[in-house]
Amino acid sequence: MKKILVWVSLVLACGSALSQEALPIGETIVHDPVMIQQNGTYYLFCTGHGISVFSSKDMKTWTKQKPVFDAPPAWGKTVAPDFKDHIWAPDVSFHNGQYYLYYSVSSFAKNTSAIGVATNKTLDPASKDFKWTDHGIVVQSVPNRDLWNAIDPNLVIDEKGTPWLTFGSFWDGLKMVKLTPELTKIANQPEEWYTVARRERSFSLEDANPGDAALEAPFIFKKDNYYYLFLSWDYCCRGENSTYKVVVGRSQSVHGPFLDANGKDLNQGGGTLVIEGNKNWAGVGHNSTYTFNGKDYLVFHAYEIAKKGRPVLTIKEITWENGWPKVAPMN
Repeated sequence: MKKILVWVSLVLACGSALSQEALPIGETIVHDPVMIQQNGTYYLFCTGHGISVFSSKDMKTWTKQKPVFDAPPAWGKTVAPDFKDHIWAPDVSFHNGQYYLYYSVSSFAKNTSAIGVATNKTLDPASKDFKWTDHGIVVQSVPNRDLWNAIDPNLVIDEKGTPWLTFGSFWDGLKMVKLTPELTKIANQPEEWYTVARRERSFSLEDANPGDAALEAPFIFKKDNYYYLFLSWDYCCRGENSTYKVVVGRSQSVHGPFLDANGKDLNQGGGTLVIEGNKNWAGVGHNSTYTFNGKDYLVFHAYEIAKKGRPVLTIKEITWENGWPKVAPMN
């Protein structure tokens, strides 16, 4: 129960009342942040009521905008009966002349979950073309059928132009599935599925007791000849007791195998550490990775221990050593 209450408080923080006050990055409360740039403005989406949105001109100060959804998707309760409007872990990208926003609907600590997608021609709310259109479910997990969880989506387009959706949490690893060119459905000619990362777990198939199998939040970033799979190990959503950390592996193929710097397969528990918490910070994770203006960035949330574990936006520049990402440790 304590774990669930902590999660609810974080969701409420990310989805709090709309404010036009510009806040510095260290005061911007977010969870599961993703980012994109349009016409000189950065837009950040995160877990929250109707999907929380922030904007910034410099990635240093952020202003809260109107949520993506005024009302929760009507199909949400068919997936998770206790669903209201807390929507998790979005992913944003631009393809086919429009913006695609994938998002998760789920019951906490269960694999009653689904990933939906909405599209918009622009992210500028002042534009006459601004309108989010929901396309419903892309992929759904069903208890007693699927040993995976349909949350934490990330879209990647490979070098051949083929779209893939990575996703997943705990259970039997992080998954990848091929999508149609419209990016709204699973491709079925043929269906292609892969497990891209996995850790051994106990006999229990409950998220509340995964043994050492806790992993989630995949994000694939293409750099030179490699696809880099970033993911979060261990536990989110426990405030100052959160143990999240970011690890990475790489592959020359979009669906792996992804190997860490020591050559260990991420499907065998491999992962090279990118960043973790310390005495001042906990739960450092759920990252996304981008190139803006010629520089690479790691975007993630981190729980500030001195302020009772509130999750704040953190952005760090990535440098590369021998083909591996490096970021400065948390202060």
